[in-house]
Amino acid sequence: MSTLLDRIETRSTNGRTSTDSTTPAERLRSTMAACRVQFTWFGTKKSLTAEQKAQAAEPFDAEGQFLSAGKKLLDTKHNAFRAVTAIRGRITEYWRGLTLPFPEPGVRLIKHDQVEGFDQQMADYKAELEDAVKTLDRCFEELKQTAAQRLGSLFNPADYPATLIGLFGVSWDYPNVEPPDYLIGLPDLYRQEQERVRARFEEAVQLAEQAFLDEFAKVVAHLTERITGTNEDGTPKVFRDSAVDNLCDFFERFRTLNVRSNQQLDELVAQAQRTVRGVAAQDLRDSQSVRQEVVTKLAQVQTSLDAMLIDRPRRRILRNATVGGEG
Repeated sequence: MSTLLDRIETRSTNGRTSTDSTTPAERLRSTMAACRVQFTWFGTKKSLTAEQKAQAAEPFDAEGQFLSAGKKLLDTKHNAFRAVTAIRGRITEYWRGLTLPFPEPGVRLIKHDQVEGFDQQMADYKAELEDAVKTLDRCFEELKQTAAQRLGSLFNPADYPATLIGLFGVSWDYPNVEPPDYLIGLPDLYRQEQERVRARFEEAVQLAEQAFLDEFAKVVAHLTERITGTNEDGTPKVFRDSAVDNLCDFFERFRTLNVRSNQQLDELVAQAQRTVRGVAAQDLRDSQSVRQEVVTKLAQVQTSLDAMLIDRPRRRILRNATVGGEG
């Protein structure tokens, strides 16, 4: 029977020993690269013109200039359109699951030894997206006809391109976040850039710690709630393997990407792993005593996590001209 920790390797994080004297920021900087994913996406909504706003306002005896209104160009619930957006969702989930946040818009950090596999997988996703867009394009006339029926006099053929090919896409690259070499000849500027980059990686450590803490608290709370929760009629809530899988996935991500920046969080993750080691999802369904033991120990972990979330200091986040760690 498969247990909760069958997928979790027990070797030390990234193969490093406890004698490693480098800081978490230095470890990030030496073992990870910047990775950026960007989408080209056809906009399916368009603002109404002033005349159209006035027309829409008439039934309400309102003035068009005081309305904010738009029209939906395509039915985004159409199966072909949903197939395209689903691929975008999988790409984003894959990218985020393999990387850590970085304080530059649209940029995350990926381990050096993961870059080749990431690049290959992204190429596969790109080809899959292109095929899905071709299928959507074959439905384009149908979608426009449906839009004409639903929009009535607001429908404007000029709002639509001749084809959707090329209007949906994904690209990725590995931008350089280190000081440029040409500044070496300008020592003062080079030192300033080195300091800026150092501060950014220190912030990246903080962002990673926050992300792990939030995700860990969420999956622990969800698993505990599914094990112990009841419906309004008093019957136990359905307990699916996914509640367990989410915790296992977190353990694996933490093992792979953790930079050992927070000893208390490391110890809580280890405590949770010990709690569920050797326990299968079916055991939690079949045995009241097993459920009770797991819930009791996870509740202790959750209490400590809640305290960490409350006590977490508000950090001053460094920015250039842009606000937000990701685009």
